[in-house]
Amino acid sequence: MLAAALACFFGMLILNGLPRLHHPIFNVEDFDLASRNRFFLSIRATDPAFDRESTRAELESLQPLRVIEVPA
Repeated sequence: MLAAALACFFGMLILNGLPRLHHPIFNVEDFDLASRNRFFLSIRATDPAFDRESTRAELESLQPLRVIEVPA
């Protein structure tokens, strides 16, 4: 019973890609300000309906401090 529970637990972690201890967004300059007086919005580009140019234009129309593309 214990082996089955552990197998399910570790199987769930592996299938969900957890734990991911590092994410590329952590390398963005001033990321530490997100917890003090600003916030970050992260949009993943893996969606088939994602369009880089229209998303950038929409975000820039909101007049942010900056829009940064983070390489994966």
